[in-house]
Amino acid sequence: MFSNHCVIVKGGGDIATAVAHKLHRAGFPVIITELEKPMMVRRTVSFANSVYENEWTVEGVTSVLSNEEEVDQILNAGKIPVVIDPACDICKRIKPTIIIDAIMAKENLGTLLEDAPIVIGLGPGFTAGIDVDAVIETKRGHDLGKIFFDGEAMPNTGVPGDIEGYTIERVLRSPCEGVVKNRAEIGSMVKRGDIICEVDQVPVYAQIDGVIRGLIKDGLKVSSKDKIGDIDHRGEISYCNSISDKGRNIAGGVLEAILILLKSIEGQVL
Repeated sequence: MFSNHCVIVKGGGDIATAVAHKLHRAGFPVIITELEKPMMVRRTVSFANSVYENEWTVEGVTSVLSNEEEVDQILNAGKIPVVIDPACDICKRIKPTIIIDAIMAKENLGTLLEDAPIVIGLGPGFTAGIDVDAVIETKRGHDLGKIFFDGEAMPNTGVPGDIEGYTIERVLRSPCEGVVKNRAEIGSMVKRGDIICEVDQVPVYAQIDGVIRGLIKDGLKVSSKDKIGDIDHRGEISYCNSISDKGRNIAGGVLEAILILLKSIEGQVL
């Protein structure tokens, strides 16, 4: 139904993956652009993991690491190409109908309103009507997934969203600059005080009991205070391998925004 409307999603982390997954299933051809060494934490539910594994499947949808020449072949195979292209240069050839900035950097790193007929930004850092056509709220709470066609999402507070009473306690951050050496794995059950990983030989301890829902790839270099892990106190291991409630809400907002904006540019009811 939407095969003539190509979507480029900038970023392949867990939220970007939720968006790409929903749009792919809705019939849009989706391409993801990523860094040479993606820093996502929830690797098991991130299409960006294709950069490290060549292929990665999330809830039945498969992504494939590709170069620009292979993109059409992978799309025709019903998969999502992941291209290492931080500057999103592929837009110059593909000329997508829709660009979604899902980098989740809390700031706009270069996305412009004129980049495509429809441009959508996730979270703070974007202003609808100025640098994007629509902004999707990414902060947990009553407005999660809300579409703004004018104005901005809530500003970044620096405090992770509350999951059943836990916020900063559930997030693991790098104590210093250095290379990560993991001592545990995604899906491992841990106790408060357990060593989860080391950064430049400095241990990083669990602050709560639970399951490791996310952990940055072993061997990557990080800066001080970078997010490098996520512990879920609910202890449900299956959550490590499925798209989150937050991701599904945001993806729903993106799809709704696209349908509304397509009506506007096409002048027809879909």
